[in-house]
Order: sequence, then structure tokens, then C-alpha cells
Amino acid sequence: MLIDHSTKAFLKNISGGNIRFDEPMSRHTSLRVGGTADFFAEPESLEVLAGIVKWTAAQRIPCLIIGGGSNLLVRDNGIRGLVISLNKCLNCITENRKNDIFFEVSAGAGVKLQKLCSFAINKGLEGMNFALGIPGSVGGAIMMNAGTEHGVMENVLNSVDLLMPDGKIKEINKTNFDFTYREFAWKLKQNKSAENRSSNQSINRPIIINGKFLLTPNEPAKLKKEAELILAARNSKQPTNLPSAGCFFRNPQSGMTAGELIDKAGLKGKIIGGALISMKHANFIINSDNASAADIIALMKEAQERVEKRFNIFLELEVKIVGE
Repeated sequence: MLIDHSTKAFLKNISGGNIRFDEPMSRHTSLRVGGTADFFAEPESLEVLAGIVKWTAAQRIPCLIIGGGSNLLVRDNGIRGLVISLNKCLNCITENRKNDIFFEVSAGAGVKLQKLCSFAINKGLEGMNFALGIPGSVGGAIMMNAGTEHGVMENVLNSVDLLMPDGKIKEINKTNFDFTYREFAWKLKQNKSAENRSSNQSINRPIIINGKFLLTPNEPAKLKKEAELILAARNSKQPTNLPSAGCFFRNPQSGMTAGELIDKAGLKGKIIGGALISMKHANFIINSDNASAADIIALMKEAQERVEKRFNIFLELEVKIVGE
């Protein structure tokens, strides 16, 4: 989109200078691919974030919110509009006793999910160990209803705070949540629930700025031991030390997992350009050699076509693909 001098000047002023233009998104995604974003802002406070959100909503400028960029594939031609990273703001964790059973832990959307897991373990609070090893931020994990075989976000999430397009903050309780597999939505009176279904890019969509989790007391030593076992098992099965977006496809509702289907379709080790289907876990597409987004998308389509042809199952994406 056309970036005139007045727009640049206004964005620099409202963001406190924490904005870049034509920013390579390969610097901000775990896959290390992607073209440039027209604007890339890293607000350092909620107040600055609110100001940017109000302005972009008024100007009808598309806005993509990211945390760790771990579940995101940006196409090679980049992103038109504004990308806002929450890494410099919304990064606090607090706790308070909710009642005789639960402690409520509040975490900003920009907090690394692993930091929240470590916080809970060190405080002797049980409930977050299921998320050990899941990359990305708290906000992204909520939006994806992230989970493992040990649990999912919906089991512990109690409420979220939303930043509305007009700059106001609204708290949404769990009774108004709608969880599905790898998706999360909230119900607002002024919008249909379907319009709030998790999505990365929007013009007038509320933004999760905080999540509150209900956890129970337990012995830190016991939680640490459990964490060691979970992480050891995860590292033995997944290529955690290579650039990827985590599990690329959703698991079908029944039968074999996506990784098992891709493996049985004979695609482990398949290479297109610099993209590789992991030999360790077939549901991981790796940036093994300076891959482009086009390489990864081509390999994604190859997996979908081969699995559908052999098993009559179409693999749906878990990774979000954005950009041009």
C-alpha cells in the first residue's frame, strides 16, 4: 500500500519511534521466511498500543498482531498494512489467591508461553505443565487454544482482557468463550461469535491483551520433575532445534495423526527448494536451507495432495498463512 510522508510521520510519533517500514518478516517468525511488512510497530506500553489500534481502525488500515511468530507463515511478497508485535509490551505476570483452591495468574499477551510455564513451576502452581515446549506467546496460545496430549488452554483459562478498536478494555469471562480444536472465540453482544473466531489479520477486531489462568498449589519439586519428563519426551520426538512453525497440520478428528498420515504417504524427508518434511516428525516442515515461503507452501500442498489421494483425508492447516 502507498505509504506517504504524513502517515510515516504520524506513526513514528504515535509509536514513540518504535516503528519500522518495509520490515522483513523473516526476522519475526520461527520459520525465518516472509517478505516485508509496510509498517512494523513494537509499542512499549498498553497506552501506545491503544493509540495505534484506534488510529489504524479509524484509517481502515489492516492490522496483524503477532507475538513470537511461531505459528505463522508469511508469504514472500509480504504484508500490506501494519504488523504490531506485542513482545515489548504486555509482558508482565502477576498472581493472587482466588479462593481456598485456586490461584489466579494473570499474564500479558506478549509473555512467552514458556516463561509462564516456568513462573507457575517456581511458584508451586499446577496446571501449565501441559504447555511445556509449545513455542510462542500467551496471546497466540489463547487464540489457537494451544495444547498437547497433556492438556489444552481451555482447561486453565478463566478470562481474557480485550483491547477494543475504540481503545477501551473489556473483560470476557470463560462463560462467554467458545473453544474448539485449535480455535478460540469469544461472544460479544455487538458482534456475532463467528466474527470473533480466531484470526490474525483484521481492521476492526478486538485484541487479546491479557489472560487469567486458574492454577492449583503443588510442590515445586514435583512440578519440575514432571516438566523434565515432558520436555525430554517432546525433544525426543520433535525437531525442536530447527526453524519450523511447530505442527503444520491439524490432526484429523479420528484415526491416525497428521504426522502418521504424512509418514505413511512416504513423505518423510521430502524436499522442495529449501523446505524439508522432518525425518523426526512428519508434521513438521523445516526451513533446512534458506527456504522461501513458496517452497514451504509447495511442500504443504504436496503433503495435502498425497495424503488425500491415498487416504481420502484432506489435511487442514494449523499454521496461519498471511500476506501476499
